[in-house]
Amino acid sequence: MLRGFEKRGLVARTRSAHDGRQSHLALTAHGRKVFAPLNARSHDEVAAMLGGLPPTAQAQAIDAMRTIERLLGDPTGPAVPPAPYVLRAPRPGDLGWVVHRHGAVYAHEYGYDETFEALVAEIVARFVQRYDAKRERCWIAEQDREILGCVFLVKKSRTVAQLRLLLVEPRARGAGLGSRLVGQCVRFAREAGYRTLTLWTQSELLAARRLYVAAGFRVVRKERNQSFGKELVSETWELKL
Repeated sequence: MLRGFEKRGLVARTRSAHDGRQSHLALTAHGRKVFAPLNARSHDEVAAMLGGLPPTAQAQAIDAMRTIERLLGDPTGPAVPPAPYVLRAPRPGDLGWVVHRHGAVYAHEYGYDETFEALVAEIVARFVQRYDAKRERCWIAEQDREILGCVFLVKKSRTVAQLRLLLVEPRARGAGLGSRLVGQCVRFAREAGYRTLTLWTQSELLAARRLYVAAGFRVVRKERNQSFGKELVSETWELKL
């Protein structure tokens, strides 16, 4: 095929100056002229395929292409830094993601049954129904338009706020996202005028407990109970603001 292109004057071959076994190929002026309409048709075909998609689907397709390029690209080439995490307010559909991912992740990693997912659904529903925009927040963590985590801060009393539903997807752990979500809650609680930030967790959630210790929380109460199909030790933590 290459010899045919050479005979037609489409490509020129130059022997490598560093390795005589290798040659470099390049389009000739005639080759570029022949290639131009082919490249234009290919461009138009891709544009037609993407043009039929709504803007959100176009963005998803491009993100998927970037993922393929990153995974199958030259491992010796320069590393492409990942996009930064964005913490944003929830959009329609995000709260369903919160319930679904809590149920799926905790069932897989800790063996929690469907009653845990039901509890998460209740917490989310109560947050929406009683939302106080001045004193409550939900943050969705996103990277390259993919949701990778969440956390809620809800009002428990005039002076006490509660951190709830902290979740970081397994593939996003170890990069500081959990600490950032907890820190966001602490900052907002102080700005909103709360005096204490509390949370409720289980003693077996070791990774989350390390985040709470690093943020300055301390355990104030422990209680054995039967929850989510397991025998657990529940813990209440507090941080004085």
